[in-house]
Amino acid sequence: MELVYLHTFREVARWGSFTRAAEELGYAQPTVTAQMQKLEQSYGAPLFERFGRKLRLTQAGEALLPYARELIRLYGESKDVVKRQMSGPVRIGTIDTLAAYFLPRHLQSFRQQFSEVDLLLQTGSEAAILQQIKDGLLDVGFIFDRFCTEDEVIARVVRKEELVVVLPPVHRLASASVIRAMDLQGESLIVTEEGCTYRRMLLEALRDAGTGYRIACQFSNPEAIKQCVRSGLGVALLPRMAVEKEVVDGDISAVPFDTARAPFFIQVVYHQKKWLSQGMQAWIESIAGEGGQIE
Repeated sequence: MELVYLHTFREVARWGSFTRAAEELGYAQPTVTAQMQKLEQSYGAPLFERFGRKLRLTQAGEALLPYARELIRLYGESKDVVKRQMSGPVRIGTIDTLAAYFLPRHLQSFRQQFSEVDLLLQTGSEAAILQQIKDGLLDVGFIFDRFCTEDEVIARVVRKEELVVVLPPVHRLASASVIRAMDLQGESLIVTEEGCTYRRMLLEALRDAGTGYRIACQFSNPEAIKQCVRSGLGVALLPRMAVEKEVVDGDISAVPFDTARAPFFIQVVYHQKKWLSQGMQAWIESIAGEGGQIE
Protein backbone atom coordinates (compact mmCIF):
# COMPACT_ATOMS: atom_id res chain seq x y z
CA MET A 1 0.00 0.00 0.00
CA GLU A 2 2.89 2.42 0.72
CA LEU A 3 3.89 2.23 -2.95
CA VAL A 4 0.52 3.81 -3.75
CA TYR A 5 1.26 6.50 -1.17
CA LEU A 6 4.71 7.11 -2.69
CA HIS A 7 3.14 7.51 -6.12
CA THR A 8 0.73 10.08 -4.67
CA PHE A 9 3.65 11.76 -2.87
CA ARG A 10 5.53 12.08 -6.17
CA GLU A 11 2.53 13.74 -7.83
CA VAL A 12 2.01 16.17 -4.96
CA ALA A 13 5.71 17.08 -5.12
CA ARG A 14 5.46 17.54 -8.90
CA TRP A 15 2.45 19.87 -8.80
CA GLY A 16 2.96 21.51 -5.43
CA SER A 17 -0.70 20.98 -4.67
CA PHE A 18 -2.87 18.30 -3.07
CA THR A 19 -5.80 19.42 -5.22
CA ARG A 20 -3.89 19.25 -8.52
CA ALA A 21 -2.38 15.88 -7.61
CA ALA A 22 -5.86 14.55 -6.82
CA GLU A 23 -7.10 15.74 -10.24
CA GLU A 24 -4.19 14.07 -12.03
CA LEU A 25 -4.64 10.79 -10.12
CA GLY A 26 -8.44 10.74 -10.26
CA TYR A 27 -8.75 10.83 -6.46
CA ALA A 28 -10.86 12.94 -4.16
CA GLN A 29 -8.72 15.61 -2.51
CA PRO A 30 -9.32 14.21 1.04
CA THR A 31 -7.90 10.87 -0.17
CA VAL A 32 -4.63 12.52 -1.11
CA THR A 33 -4.51 14.34 2.22
CA ALA A 34 -5.15 11.10 4.13
CA GLN A 35 -2.49 9.19 2.16
CA MET A 36 0.12 11.88 2.84
CA GLN A 37 -0.73 11.91 6.53
CA LYS A 38 -0.24 8.13 6.68
CA LEU A 39 3.03 8.42 4.79
CA GLU A 40 4.29 11.07 7.20
CA GLN A 41 3.29 8.84 10.11
CA SER A 42 5.17 5.94 8.55
CA TYR A 43 8.36 8.00 8.14
CA GLY A 44 7.93 9.90 11.38
CA ALA A 45 8.56 13.27 9.76
CA PRO A 46 6.56 16.00 7.98
CA LEU A 47 7.08 15.83 4.20
CA PHE A 48 5.39 19.10 3.20
CA GLU A 49 5.14 22.60 4.61
CA ARG A 50 3.07 25.60 3.58
CA PHE A 51 4.24 29.15 2.96
CA GLY A 52 1.03 31.09 2.46
CA ARG A 53 -0.80 29.23 -0.31
CA LYS A 54 2.34 27.52 -1.57
CA LEU A 55 3.14 23.90 -0.71
CA ARG A 56 6.81 22.94 -0.51
CA LEU A 57 8.78 19.83 0.37
CA THR A 58 10.46 19.80 3.74
CA GLN A 59 14.06 18.65 4.05
CA ALA A 60 12.71 15.17 4.80
CA GLY A 61 10.47 15.34 1.73
CA GLU A 62 13.38 16.38 -0.48
CA ALA A 63 15.36 13.40 0.83
CA LEU A 64 12.49 10.98 0.20
CA LEU A 65 11.59 12.12 -3.35
CA PRO A 66 14.46 10.42 -5.27
CA TYR A 67 13.80 7.17 -3.40
CA ALA A 68 10.09 7.39 -4.21
CA ARG A 69 10.87 7.87 -7.91
CA GLU A 70 13.30 4.95 -7.90
CA LEU A 71 10.91 2.62 -6.08
CA ILE A 72 8.13 3.45 -8.54
CA ARG A 73 10.49 2.89 -11.45
CA LEU A 74 11.68 -0.44 -10.01
CA TYR A 75 8.10 -1.55 -9.51
CA GLY A 76 7.35 -0.83 -13.16
CA GLU A 77 10.51 -2.64 -14.21
CA SER A 78 9.64 -5.67 -12.05
CA LYS A 79 6.28 -5.94 -13.80
CA ASP A 80 8.04 -5.89 -17.16
CA VAL A 81 10.52 -8.55 -16.07
CA VAL A 82 7.77 -10.81 -14.75
CA LYS A 83 5.90 -10.60 -18.03
CA ARG A 84 9.06 -11.08 -20.13
CA GLN A 85 7.03 -10.66 -23.26
CA MET A 86 5.85 -7.94 -25.59
CA SER A 87 2.38 -7.14 -24.29
CA GLY A 88 0.46 -4.28 -22.76
CA PRO A 89 0.87 -0.60 -23.61
CA VAL A 90 4.14 0.96 -24.75
CA ARG A 91 4.37 4.65 -23.88
CA ILE A 92 6.27 6.72 -26.43
CA GLY A 93 7.06 10.43 -26.17
CA THR A 94 8.18 12.64 -29.04
CA ILE A 95 7.95 16.13 -30.51
CA ASP A 96 5.33 17.18 -33.07
CA THR A 97 7.80 17.26 -35.98
CA LEU A 98 9.02 13.69 -35.46
CA ALA A 99 5.47 12.49 -34.81
CA ALA A 100 4.43 13.83 -38.22
CA TYR A 101 7.45 13.21 -40.47
CA PHE A 102 9.66 10.53 -38.92
CA LEU A 103 7.80 8.10 -36.68
CA PRO A 104 4.75 6.91 -38.68
CA ARG A 105 6.56 4.28 -40.76
CA HIS A 106 8.44 3.03 -37.69
CA LEU A 107 5.22 2.78 -35.71
CA GLN A 108 3.65 0.87 -38.59
CA SER A 109 6.59 -1.55 -38.55
CA PHE A 110 6.19 -1.99 -34.79
CA ARG A 111 2.48 -2.63 -35.15
CA GLN A 112 3.06 -5.28 -37.80
CA GLN A 113 5.48 -7.14 -35.53
CA PHE A 114 3.54 -6.72 -32.27
CA SER A 115 -0.13 -6.41 -33.16
CA GLU A 116 -1.21 -7.14 -29.58
CA VAL A 117 0.65 -4.14 -28.15
CA ASP A 118 -1.09 -0.80 -27.60
CA LEU A 119 1.06 2.15 -28.62
CA LEU A 120 0.43 5.26 -26.54
CA LEU A 121 2.03 8.25 -28.30
CA GLN A 122 2.20 11.67 -26.68
CA THR A 123 3.97 14.83 -27.80
CA GLY A 124 5.83 17.47 -25.83
CA SER A 125 9.10 19.33 -25.63
CA GLU A 126 12.46 17.55 -25.46
CA ALA A 127 12.91 18.69 -21.85
CA ALA A 128 9.52 17.26 -20.86
CA ILE A 129 10.21 13.97 -22.65
CA LEU A 130 13.57 13.52 -20.90
CA GLN A 131 12.07 14.27 -17.50
CA GLN A 132 9.27 11.76 -18.08
CA ILE A 133 11.85 9.16 -19.13
CA LYS A 134 13.66 9.76 -15.83
CA ASP A 135 10.41 9.57 -13.87
CA GLY A 136 9.45 6.28 -15.50
CA LEU A 137 6.36 7.75 -17.16
CA LEU A 138 7.59 6.93 -20.69
CA ASP A 139 9.14 3.73 -22.01
CA VAL A 140 11.02 5.37 -24.87
CA GLY A 141 11.35 8.83 -26.38
CA PHE A 142 12.32 10.30 -29.74
CA ILE A 143 13.92 13.75 -29.65
CA PHE A 144 15.54 16.17 -32.09
CA ASP A 145 18.40 17.98 -30.42
CA ARG A 146 22.14 18.23 -30.02
CA PHE A 147 23.55 14.97 -28.70
CA CYS A 148 21.86 14.13 -25.40
CA THR A 149 24.17 13.76 -22.39
CA GLU A 150 21.52 13.70 -19.66
CA ASP A 151 22.29 11.63 -16.56
CA GLU A 152 20.35 8.33 -16.32
CA VAL A 153 19.42 8.46 -20.02
CA ILE A 154 20.75 6.33 -22.87
CA ALA A 155 20.66 8.17 -26.20
CA ARG A 156 20.97 6.34 -29.52
CA VAL A 157 21.61 8.56 -32.53
CA VAL A 158 19.51 7.74 -35.60
CA ARG A 159 20.83 10.37 -37.97
CA LYS A 160 21.93 13.97 -38.30
CA GLU A 161 19.16 16.14 -39.71
CA GLU A 162 19.78 19.41 -41.55
CA LEU A 163 17.99 22.57 -40.44
CA VAL A 164 16.77 24.80 -43.26
CA VAL A 165 15.32 28.29 -43.54
CA VAL A 166 11.93 27.95 -45.19
CA LEU A 167 10.88 30.80 -47.49
CA PRO A 168 8.42 31.65 -50.26
CA PRO A 169 9.99 30.88 -53.69
CA VAL A 170 9.98 34.61 -54.54
CA HIS A 171 11.86 35.63 -51.39
CA ARG A 172 15.14 37.54 -51.86
CA LEU A 173 17.07 34.68 -50.16
CA ALA A 174 15.34 31.79 -51.92
CA SER A 175 18.21 31.26 -54.37
CA ALA A 176 21.00 31.49 -51.77
CA SER A 177 23.24 28.46 -51.25
CA VAL A 178 23.22 28.99 -47.47
CA ILE A 179 21.68 31.47 -45.09
CA ARG A 180 23.51 32.88 -42.08
CA ALA A 181 22.07 34.64 -39.07
CA MET A 182 23.12 38.06 -40.38
CA ASP A 183 21.18 37.45 -43.61
CA LEU A 184 17.90 37.44 -41.67
CA GLN A 185 18.21 41.10 -40.62
CA GLY A 186 14.74 42.63 -40.36
CA GLU A 187 12.88 39.43 -41.26
CA SER A 188 9.57 38.38 -39.76
CA LEU A 189 9.94 34.95 -38.18
CA ILE A 190 7.35 32.20 -37.88
CA VAL A 191 8.63 30.13 -34.98
CA THR A 192 7.86 26.92 -33.16
CA GLU A 193 6.67 26.92 -29.55
CA GLU A 194 8.86 28.00 -26.64
CA GLY A 195 10.94 25.07 -25.42
CA CYS A 196 11.66 23.87 -28.97
CA THR A 197 15.39 23.18 -29.23
CA TYR A 198 15.96 24.52 -32.74
CA ARG A 199 13.87 27.65 -32.08
CA ARG A 200 16.20 28.37 -29.15
CA MET A 201 19.25 27.79 -31.33
CA LEU A 202 17.94 30.16 -34.03
CA LEU A 203 17.19 32.98 -31.61
CA GLU A 204 20.57 32.55 -29.91
CA ALA A 205 22.33 32.73 -33.29
CA LEU A 206 20.43 35.90 -34.23
CA ARG A 207 21.19 37.49 -30.87
CA ASP A 208 24.89 36.65 -31.08
CA ALA A 209 25.06 38.10 -34.61
CA GLY A 210 23.28 41.27 -33.54
CA THR A 211 20.55 40.57 -36.11
CA GLY A 212 17.27 42.43 -35.73
CA TYR A 213 14.06 40.46 -36.25
CA ARG A 214 10.45 40.21 -35.13
CA ILE A 215 8.34 37.17 -34.32
CA ALA A 216 5.23 37.27 -36.50
CA CYS A 217 3.60 33.97 -35.45
CA GLN A 218 4.22 31.03 -33.13
CA PHE A 219 2.88 27.50 -33.66
CA SER A 220 3.61 24.02 -32.34
CA ASN A 221 2.36 22.49 -35.60
CA PRO A 222 4.90 22.54 -38.49
CA GLU A 223 2.06 22.31 -41.02
CA ALA A 224 0.69 25.64 -39.77
CA ILE A 225 4.17 27.13 -40.00
CA LYS A 226 4.53 26.06 -43.63
CA GLN A 227 1.13 27.48 -44.53
CA CYS A 228 2.12 30.85 -43.07
CA VAL A 229 5.38 30.82 -45.04
CA ARG A 230 3.42 30.10 -48.22
CA SER A 231 1.18 33.05 -47.44
CA GLY A 232 4.19 35.36 -47.19
CA LEU A 233 3.84 36.07 -43.46
CA GLY A 234 7.51 35.38 -42.80
CA VAL A 235 10.30 32.82 -42.84
CA ALA A 236 10.86 29.83 -40.56
CA LEU A 237 13.48 27.35 -39.44
CA LEU A 238 12.51 23.68 -39.74
CA PRO A 239 14.18 20.28 -40.15
CA ARG A 240 14.51 19.40 -43.82
CA MET A 241 12.37 16.29 -43.41
CA ALA A 242 9.38 18.53 -42.64
CA VAL A 243 9.49 20.36 -45.99
CA GLU A 244 10.73 17.80 -48.53
CA LYS A 245 7.39 17.40 -50.31
CA GLU A 246 6.68 21.13 -50.57
CA VAL A 247 10.17 21.81 -51.92
CA VAL A 248 9.73 19.14 -54.62
CA ASP A 249 6.32 20.61 -55.50
CA GLY A 250 7.82 24.11 -55.72
CA ASP A 251 5.50 25.53 -53.07
CA ILE A 252 8.30 26.77 -50.84
CA SER A 253 12.09 27.05 -50.86
CA ALA A 254 14.42 25.60 -48.23
CA VAL A 255 17.97 26.89 -47.79
CA PRO A 256 20.46 25.35 -45.32
CA PHE A 257 21.00 27.43 -42.19
CA ASP A 258 24.73 27.92 -41.70
CA THR A 259 25.77 28.07 -38.06
CA ALA A 260 28.90 27.10 -36.18
CA ARG A 261 26.80 25.52 -33.47
CA ALA A 262 26.68 21.76 -32.84
CA PRO A 263 24.49 19.80 -35.27
CA PHE A 264 21.07 18.38 -34.42
CA PHE A 265 20.33 14.65 -34.37
CA ILE A 266 17.23 12.50 -34.28
CA GLN A 267 17.76 10.33 -31.19
CA VAL A 268 16.07 7.43 -29.41
CA VAL A 269 16.22 7.86 -25.63
CA TYR A 270 15.31 5.63 -22.70
CA HIS A 271 16.24 5.21 -19.03
CA GLN A 272 19.55 3.46 -18.46
CA LYS A 273 17.84 1.10 -15.99
CA LYS A 274 14.80 0.51 -18.17
CA TRP A 275 14.18 -3.16 -18.89
CA LEU A 276 13.49 -3.62 -22.59
CA SER A 277 12.03 -6.78 -24.06
CA GLN A 278 13.91 -8.43 -26.90
CA GLY A 279 11.28 -7.17 -29.31
CA MET A 280 11.65 -3.58 -28.12
CA GLN A 281 15.44 -3.83 -28.28
CA ALA A 282 15.26 -5.14 -31.83
CA TRP A 283 12.90 -2.32 -32.83
CA ILE A 284 15.18 0.34 -31.36
CA GLU A 285 18.20 -1.25 -33.04
CA SER A 286 16.44 -1.21 -36.40
CA ILE A 287 15.68 2.49 -36.07
CA ALA A 288 19.08 3.48 -34.69
CA GLY A 289 20.80 1.52 -37.44
CA GLU A 290 18.99 3.23 -40.31
CA GLY A 291 21.30 6.25 -40.25
CA GLY A 292 24.45 4.18 -40.81
CA GLN A 293 27.74 5.79 -39.77
CA ILE A 294 27.21 9.08 -37.95
CA GLU A 295 29.65 11.82 -38.95
